[in-house]
Amino acid sequence: MFKSVLVANRAEIACRIFRTARAMGMRCIAVHTEADAKAKHVREADESVLIGPAPAAESYLRGDRIIEAAKASGAEAVHPGYGFLSENPDFAEEVIAAGLIWIGPTPAAIRAMGLKDEAKRIAEEAGVPVVPGYRGEAQDAKTLSKEAKAIGFPVLIKAVAGGGGRGIREVKNAAEFADALASAQREAKAAFGDDRVLVEKLIGRPRHIEVQVFGDKHGNVVHLFERDCSLQRRRQKVIEEAPAPGMTADIRAAMTDAALKAARAVAYENAGTVEFIVDGSGPLRADGFWFLEMNTRLQVEHPVTEMITGLDLVEWQFRVAAGETLPLTQDEIRLDGHAIEARVVAEDPADNFRPSVGRLHLCRWPHRQRVDAGFAEGDAIPSAYDSLLAKIIVHREDRAEAIESAKRALSAAHVFGVATNIGFLRRCLGDKSFAAGDVHVGLIAERLETLSDRSEARRAAAARLAFADAMNDIGADDPWARNDGFRMNAPSRLVWRYEVADQPLLVELDRDGDVVAAARVDGAPAPLDPDLHPDFAKLGAGTIVFAEGEAFAFEPAGASREHADAAAGDEVKAPLPGKVVAVLAKAGQAVKKGDPLVTLEAMKMEHALKAPRDGAIAEIAVAAGAQVKEGALLVRLAAAT
Repeated sequence: MFKSVLVANRAEIACRIFRTARAMGMRCIAVHTEADAKAKHVREADESVLIGPAPAAESYLRGDRIIEAAKASGAEAVHPGYGFLSENPDFAEEVIAAGLIWIGPTPAAIRAMGLKDEAKRIAEEAGVPVVPGYRGEAQDAKTLSKEAKAIGFPVLIKAVAGGGGRGIREVKNAAEFADALASAQREAKAAFGDDRVLVEKLIGRPRHIEVQVFGDKHGNVVHLFERDCSLQRRRQKVIEEAPAPGMTADIRAAMTDAALKAARAVAYENAGTVEFIVDGSGPLRADGFWFLEMNTRLQVEHPVTEMITGLDLVEWQFRVAAGETLPLTQDEIRLDGHAIEARVVAEDPADNFRPSVGRLHLCRWPHRQRVDAGFAEGDAIPSAYDSLLAKIIVHREDRAEAIESAKRALSAAHVFGVATNIGFLRRCLGDKSFAAGDVHVGLIAERLETLSDRSEARRAAAARLAFADAMNDIGADDPWARNDGFRMNAPSRLVWRYEVADQPLLVELDRDGDVVAAARVDGAPAPLDPDLHPDFAKLGAGTIVFAEGEAFAFEPAGASREHADAAAGDEVKAPLPGKVVAVLAKAGQAVKKGDPLVTLEAMKMEHALKAPRDGAIAEIAVAAGAQVKEGALLVRLAAAT
């Protein structure tokens, strides 16, 4: 076994790999950019090497710099993590050519499964079911449109070199096809440098189920059961679980057998995932799943597999890369209980999931649960990379227990300084369809308005803050000094006025003796659940309250109005560095508050930047296609009269 490893990645996955490497006695080497110099993964490494400036194209995607760092630090092996260069066969070959141990599948396997059309051809030849579709060389619009009609609408256009949900468009009918094709090709070209696409039959109410496979250098290949990753938003996974809801022994046997066929077809080594698209319109069927793609790397959601098998997949990766046989045979691998993983991301679900950057003024992860975190209190969230903060993973005897445990764990995660999706995740877990196992890829889209609504959590937070204030103030010895809401000839009542952002809140507490009997926020009943213990933190003149996974900053009445007045200025600036996709206004144009002015692409998402007030456009400072820095002026309004 080698004694040192360099992780060619950052944040959560680098920290995760270091944990196993250190337990195996290895020296851990990190790489970092100028933006990541003080990051958690750098602090946890035995040694770190600067590889360039913040942009990934000049650092984490520079294989030559990573290999130089490995040599300079004396690393024996390179682990790519996931994302960045993890599925780049050229980088794998360069690592091996440099005399370093590559912790991953062979470059040949990565290359074979790297293009979706070639991967489907290989799977089909191996006897794995594949979705009907067109995967030919002809890429002109006329041919693709003809093939789509032959397949039958609705269809899915997918980038051949795709990943991460990029270059994918759903097309319901022939009239929409041309525009959707052009859009998918543009996005694929920008994201992958390759605008080739394939066209497939769109599966109704699809589920996304994947099988973890593992191979060694001696021809052994096993599976470690399946994971369900159907809860997605914009084709990005949100919550994953293992095993899949509704899975039966015969369906599992058919699906895992298909996955092993795909892996053996490319003589697969190390960790990999065979992904299937599954018909979710009814119970799972042996003829109701089709090969989607193979991810030739460790997956973000690998912890749920570790929890149900009791195995360390990173340790297996190290052992296989060192030439050892797989630690267990197929018959020795056991499935125990149910695991759920929730991805905590720095984004604001209430603002169309806009990525959030800033410093974590408060960051407390739940105790007694597995948390794979890439950030800690005091860390800054840079805008140059993916906004994943941590993964919260729970393991219980059955699915119902796991869901409840995951909800409690999310409620105990307290993060302030950036917006997060913690409350959104908790509401996803509480969705009745999800709880019943009726999951599919479109579930979040169907429930988006409800799942993004923070109002119940805001009311609960307000009631808890008032309750805490009441308990602090009621106990004065002098009855005339007691703040107990006493009213002559009427029940006792306490009243508070707060503000959260630009929303004033009136909180009323009714008392029965020394007990608070009921709470109302803006006239509506609010919960005072004695089993939930809120966390409070002071922030200037206000107080932060954590409730049901959400963080709210309560301020004195009138404070948020002052903030809003100050914010409604004349300039619209870039909140993040990114690319201007579209300019939606012209100089001299009259606009209303909230009108979209510029669309900015940043952190893998498009953001609509809106007018801060009514007025007229005095200046458009950018053009479509421009790359802008954070804080760059985009639009200026004429001075208010």
